[in-house]
Amino acid sequence: MPVVIGFEGSANKIGIGIIRDGEVLSNPRRTYITPPGQGFMPSDTARHHRAVILTVLKEALEQAGLKPADIDCVAYTKGPGMGAPLVTVALVARTVAQLWGTPLLGVNHCIGHIEMGRLITRADNPTVLYVSGGNTQVIAYSQRRYRIFGETIDIAVGNCLDRFARVIKISNDPSPGYNIEQMAKKGSQFVELPYTVKGMDVSFSGILSYIEDMSHKMLSSGQCTEEDLCFSLQETVFSMLVEITERAMAHCGSQEVLIVGGVGCNLRLQEMMGVMCKERGAKLFATDERFCIDNGAMIAQAGWEMFRSGQITELEDSWITQRQHSILGRQKETMRDKLTSHRI
Repeated sequence: MPVVIGFEGSANKIGIGIIRDGEVLSNPRRTYITPPGQGFMPSDTARHHRAVILTVLKEALEQAGLKPADIDCVAYTKGPGMGAPLVTVALVARTVAQLWGTPLLGVNHCIGHIEMGRLITRADNPTVLYVSGGNTQVIAYSQRRYRIFGETIDIAVGNCLDRFARVIKISNDPSPGYNIEQMAKKGSQFVELPYTVKGMDVSFSGILSYIEDMSHKMLSSGQCTEEDLCFSLQETVFSMLVEITERAMAHCGSQEVLIVGGVGCNLRLQEMMGVMCKERGAKLFATDERFCIDNGAMIAQAGWEMFRSGQITELEDSWITQRQHSILGRQKETMRDKLTSHRI
C-alpha cells in the first residue's frame, strides 16, 4: 500500500494531501483571498503560496501521523493552471522529493479532480462534468483514455461567475461563486440572458458581456435586484451545462454523472443535474467542498494510481505547463456531428 503525498497550487488555493490505498490521511489547504471587486494576480498568488506552503506541508504530515520516511512518492500538479503558482509548488515538490529520496510524479490537474471524485463517490464509469474557475469540460473514459466530448470555447463557467461577482462587488470570502449561490437563493425574478450552446460546446463570454452591460442600468432603475441577477445567471449557465452533459450521456449510453471541480459544490447545479438524471433513470454523484475544490489529496490520489502502474517523472522532465489539455485525448473533431444530431 504505497503512500503518496500530493501538492496542489494551480490557482488561488494551496493544498497538500496524503493518500494511502484509497484512504485520505490528511488534506490541509489555504486560500488566497482578495478584496471585493478584485481577482487574484499570478505573482501575488505565488507569493501567498510561498509564504504558507511549508506550514501546510507540516500540517499534512502531522495530521497523517507520518514522517518523511513513510512517503513512497511525491506528486505535484504539472498543469493546467496559472504559471507562477504552478512553478512555486513544482519547485517545492521537486526539492522535497530529492531531500526525501522518493520518486516524483507530475499530475494532470483535471484528472486529479476526476479520480478524486471517483474515489469519494465510488462512481464506476460516469460521464464527468468538470466545472471550475479555469476549466469547463464534459469528459468520458473510453479506450483507456479520458476523452473530451464538449467544453467551453472561451472562458470557464467559474470564471464567468467570478467576474460577475466583481461587477457587483460581491465578497471573495470564502469564494465569489459561493456568495453568488447564496444570493441566488433570494432571487425571485428571472432575467432573460443569452443562452449559447454550440453543438457540444458552450460559450460564456457573451453572457458575461451582456450581464455586465445591462446590470448597472437594471439595478439603478429598480427593474431587478442583485439577487435576481445572480439567480438568472446561475439558471442560464447551469441549464447549458446540463444540456451538453445529457447529450454526452445519450451518445455514450451512460447511466452515471459525476460533477467535479470547484463549481461542482453548487447545490443548485447538483439539483438541476439531479432532475435530468432522474428523468433518464440515471444516478448523480457529487462531492462537497472538501474534495470538489482544489486540494492536495486529489493530486495524491491521481499520483497514487499512476505510481501503482509504474509511472514516474524524471527530474529533467518535471516542468510545468499552463495548458495541459491534449493529454486527455481530445476526440471532439471526429464525434461532433454524431453528438449534435443524436436524439435525447
